[in-house]
Amino acid sequence: MAAQGGPKLAKSLSLWQVVGVSVALMAPSMAANINPQGSVGTVGRAVPLTFVIALVGVLFIAYVFARLTQRFHHSGSVYGFVGATLGPRAGVIAGWSLMGTYIFYGLLTAMASAIFLTALLQSLSIWSSPPGWAPFLVAAIELVGVWYLAIRPAKNGTRVLLGTELTTVALIVILSVIVLIKLIVGHGPEGQHFTMTVFEPSQSVGFSALFLGVVFGFLSFAGFEASATLGEESKHPRRDIPRAIVGTAIFGGIYFIFVTAVEVMGFGTSAHQLSTFANSGSLLGTLGSTYIASWLGNVVTLGTVVSAFGCSLASTVGASRLAYSLSRDSFGEKGIGIVNAKTGTPLRATTLVVGVILLISWISALAFGATAFDEFLWFGTIGTLIILFAYLLATIGAVVLLFFKERGSVSTWEIILPILAGVLIVYTLYRNVIPYPTGASAWFPIVSGGWIIVGVVIILSAPKLAAKVGNRLTQAEGLSLSASADTAEERGQQRAEESPPVTTD
Repeated sequence: MAAQGGPKLAKSLSLWQVVGVSVALMAPSMAANINPQGSVGTVGRAVPLTFVIALVGVLFIAYVFARLTQRFHHSGSVYGFVGATLGPRAGVIAGWSLMGTYIFYGLLTAMASAIFLTALLQSLSIWSSPPGWAPFLVAAIELVGVWYLAIRPAKNGTRVLLGTELTTVALIVILSVIVLIKLIVGHGPEGQHFTMTVFEPSQSVGFSALFLGVVFGFLSFAGFEASATLGEESKHPRRDIPRAIVGTAIFGGIYFIFVTAVEVMGFGTSAHQLSTFANSGSLLGTLGSTYIASWLGNVVTLGTVVSAFGCSLASTVGASRLAYSLSRDSFGEKGIGIVNAKTGTPLRATTLVVGVILLISWISALAFGATAFDEFLWFGTIGTLIILFAYLLATIGAVVLLFFKERGSVSTWEIILPILAGVLIVYTLYRNVIPYPTGASAWFPIVSGGWIIVGVVIILSAPKLAAKVGNRLTQAEGLSLSASADTAEERGQQRAEESPPVTTD
């Protein structure tokens, strides 16, 4: 293996810059504006209930990541965590899986941004009749911008991500509050009113259908753990990364439940109104135009364009860090496993990730006739199924580490939290396979399972590669289990790491 003396990832990120990546990849502005449409067809008016269920699962998963990132900090996220707890083979499979999810999310969010931007240009009469290929052209242009920003120093990119996302979220919250007040004191143009039935599924919605809808709840949260990929670039990883993960999950839950409830009430809960909800070009844009002013709808749509672009950027950053880590630990510091000395970022890995995103998008369109919204729907579901599998491996690893290898390091009762996380993940995956979906949906389990199987085949057919990865993992800072994070020596080192240096005049 190549010497480990090349350029390293720049260790420069503060807590809020780390939060920026998690918030941007979760993309609450974009997620609230399009993801609910993916579940309304299966759960009807009970869209907000799917977000409540997803929040419960995400909080359990957040516990897992918080506990792991208190001990380990590695640019490979679940790759490093699972590798350190369940072994290098499982680690590579987890990393490969999460990388696939981030690649697919990078694609679908770039496409979502292009869909919204195309609709905005049409609304403003700038491009009155855009052809079907217009979003693909816009997405390709945006991905060039994603690549450029992703190869810049992470410190600069995260600042932009957090600022733009929080501005858009603030606008959406204000809009939602105004709509809610109007629904409480009066009614909408078609008799819409305040109602808590949005948290109650109709009699025709069974348990299986409800958990099919929950996938889009998980899709909206997915990325809350993205800050874990910045463990080698954070100034105080064992303190800031857990805070960023848990804080993002809590914020996302409150935000999504509130906004989706207002959206469904604002559109209305009748069959006709839910159909309008499902076919809206911009949920929040339509609400803004209907309840307040037409110009506000365009402003919200523009904010969603920026949000989706930021999510694509954050997805690319996460995927490139995983590709870099997998290559570095497998083949040494060469190829895509090196850091650019000038920018302190994995330039080659980033270029590869963006190229793969474009390739998958074009193949889907040209070979399978996918529309822009098809690609959003397809790869949103596929990516979520894959990330749930990666979450499951991390959850199993946390149980093995905390309650067997490091028995007594946490309270015994806490074992119920990762167990509940695992149960909810397994049940959600089960309900997306049984009964087996039909039509285009039949390909979702095949593609997501196929991606995971490719990783399994690679690692099983190359045992020497697994040995290299194992050696690299145990040598990497924070990943060796030979000295637990609970030992006095490491606790002292951790305190020193998180305390500001003492200076004198």
